[in-house]
Amino acid sequence: MIVSGSSAFWRATLALCLGSFMIFANVYITQPLLPMLAQAFEVSALEAGWTFTVTTLTLGLSLLIWGPLSDALGRRWIMLLTMGGATLVTLMLSFIEHYTAMLALRAVQGVLLAGLPAVAIAWMGDEFEREAMLVAVGLYIGGNSLGGISGRLIGGFIGDWLGWSNAFLVMTLVSLFCLVVFALLLPESRHFRPQPLKPRRMLADLGSHLRNPVLLLAYLIGGFNFFIFINQYSYITFVLSEAPYSLPASVLGMLFLTYLSGTFGSAISGKVGQKLAQPLCMALGVLILMTGTLLTLSDTLWLIIVGFLVNSFGFFFAHSSASSWVSQNARHARASASSLYLLFYYTGASCGGFYLHPFWERLGWQGVVLGSLIVLAGTLALSLVLYRLQQTRLAAAPA
Repeated sequence: MIVSGSSAFWRATLALCLGSFMIFANVYITQPLLPMLAQAFEVSALEAGWTFTVTTLTLGLSLLIWGPLSDALGRRWIMLLTMGGATLVTLMLSFIEHYTAMLALRAVQGVLLAGLPAVAIAWMGDEFEREAMLVAVGLYIGGNSLGGISGRLIGGFIGDWLGWSNAFLVMTLVSLFCLVVFALLLPESRHFRPQPLKPRRMLADLGSHLRNPVLLLAYLIGGFNFFIFINQYSYITFVLSEAPYSLPASVLGMLFLTYLSGTFGSAISGKVGQKLAQPLCMALGVLILMTGTLLTLSDTLWLIIVGFLVNSFGFFFAHSSASSWVSQNARHARASASSLYLLFYYTGASCGGFYLHPFWERLGWQGVVLGSLIVLAGTLALSLVLYRLQQTRLAAAPA
C-alpha cells in the first residue's frame, strides 16, 4: 500500500489533483460565458444556462455507471479514457455553429467528465494506507475547487479577450496538458480486485450502500451541505448587483475566488482527521459554514466576502471528511459507494435553489440565511448521530 510522504504518494496525489482540476474547469467554463452565448446563439438567459445545467445533470447521473463499471473493469483506464473523451469534446465545442449541438455536446461531456470523480477516491481506497488516503482526499478535493475557480476565470477572461469559441480552445490545451501529466504520473493499480460485471449485482451494491446507515448519513451530510453552499452564491449575486454595492458582473464573477479558502480547508482536513474522529470533522465543518453564513448578514461588503471565505473553508473541510469516510467505510464496491455520495452531492446542488427561493422572495438575503441555517442545523445533527454510531460500533468491536 502507498504510504503518506513517499514518492509514489506524491506522484499519485499530484496526478489525481490535476485530473480533478481538469474535470471541474471543464464543468464550470460556461458560467461566465452565459451572456455571450445568449447573444451569439440568440437564446434567452435561461436557455443559455442550460449549457451548465445539462452538464452537471448528466455528470451526476453518469456517476452511477462509471463507479460500478470500474469495480468490474478497473479504475485507471476508465479515468484515462473518459478524460481523453472529454478533452476531445471540448475541442469540438469550439467549432459548433448551432445551439442544439452545443447542448448535445455538453450533455455528452457531462457523461465523460463523470469518469474520474466516480473512480478517483475508490482508486485511493484500493492503493493508499488509511493515513495517506486522508491526506490525499483533502488535496484531491482542493483540486476540485481550484478547477472550478480556474474554469470560470478562463471562460471569463479568454471569452472577453478572444471570444467564447477560443475559450474552449484554450481549455482544450489545458485539458490535454493535465491528461498527459496524469497518464505519466499515476501508478498502475496493484491492489484492485475485479468483480464480474453483473447489472443485478451493481443494483444490489447500490442498495446495500443505501441501507448502510454509516454511509447514508454521510451521503445526506454531503448532499445537504452542497444544497445550501453552492446556491448561496446564486442569491448573493443579486444582492451585490444592486445598490448600495452595484458591482458589475465581472467583479461578481471574482467572488468565486473565495473558493481558495476551501482549497486550504480540504488540504488540512486529512491532518485533522488523523487526530479527530471524522464525523466530528464533518460537524466542525458545518459549524464553520454556519458561522460564515451569519457573517454575510452584515451590510459591509468586506464582511460579506469574509463570510464567504469562511463558508468555503467550512464546506470543503466537511466535504473532504465525508468523501474519505465513505470510501473507508464501504465494505465492498468502493467506487459504487463513492458514486452514490457524488450523486447526492450534485442532486443537492440542483435542488437547493428551489428550496431557498421562497425564503428569498419573502425575506430577501435574511431569508436565505434563515433557510440555510435550518438545513445546516440538520446536517450538524446528522454528523453527531454519525459520531455516536461510530462510537457504538467501536465499543461493540472485539478487543
